[in-house]
Amino acid sequence: MQNNKLGKSNLRISTIGFGCMSIRKSLTISTHLKIIKQAFEGGINYFDTADLYDHGWNEEFLGQAVAGFRKDVILATKVGNRWRADGNGWDWKASKPYIIKTVETSLSRLKTDYIDLYQLHGGTIEDPIDEIIEAFETLVQQGKIRYYGLSSIRPNVIRSYAEKSNIVSVMMQLNLLDHRPEEEILEYLQQRQIGVVARGTIAKGLLIDKPAERYLQFTAGEVLHAAKNIKKLAMEKKTVALQIAIAYAKSHPAVAAAVMGVRTKAQLESILEIANVVDGLEESDIKQLKNGVRTFKYIEHR
Repeated sequence: MQNNKLGKSNLRISTIGFGCMSIRKSLTISTHLKIIKQAFEGGINYFDTADLYDHGWNEEFLGQAVAGFRKDVILATKVGNRWRADGNGWDWKASKPYIIKTVETSLSRLKTDYIDLYQLHGGTIEDPIDEIIEAFETLVQQGKIRYYGLSSIRPNVIRSYAEKSNIVSVMMQLNLLDHRPEEEILEYLQQRQIGVVARGTIAKGLLIDKPAERYLQFTAGEVLHAAKNIKKLAMEKKTVALQIAIAYAKSHPAVAAAVMGVRTKAQLESILEIANVVDGLEESDIKQLKNGVRTFKYIEHR
């Protein structure tokens, strides 16, 4: 599978990443251990998790799953949210002391002595941004993380970190329905050599095989229209809708990888089957896909 350089870092990540949020504690663990190994053997080297997922269990699972080939993969996790004591929701806890302390828990769960990419899991413009940056820089100096980045959809927050810090990546949602990053932030990130990791590329499956329903600000009818555009182009190119949906997200040169959630062996095999032929689309293809799909803007949340 093709590997791409992630921003200005030395990390080379597979063009398709494995989003571990899709793996839940209630599912058969032995099956998912096999799926992770199969993904690695199929060329996927980028595995993304977060300390928030399943109260940390997801990190524990991933650490166990990649233990036999840890040195050959890129582990990405996230920090910034803390579960409440009663387990009923979580609170935003981004601060230097919290990040410095919490990385130790993630390292232990992941069964590793370093994290390749440590991402701030959200963020607002009112956060103590300089202090948060200091925390990540300290962890880099200590060798506990190799690089750091953001997982955010807020352009004002992204720009602030891009200007003040050494972030190498931003994870954000990007698909045919939610192409706000194209309109507002991708070019900016490319100019600053900050790589983009796209998530949500198939819009919960709505763009490839699930029955149409409301999505973000789109009606079910609008979702159906977008899905039909993808399927039409797939037929013209003699391929499948999944390939077109992923290719759309990867068409901008700022995008290093598309992270896909995988729950079953069949899903993984479908992804691996088209992974080596996922290229960016031509401008004419993109124009065809966007025909009749309206654009909406980010709200500049604080």
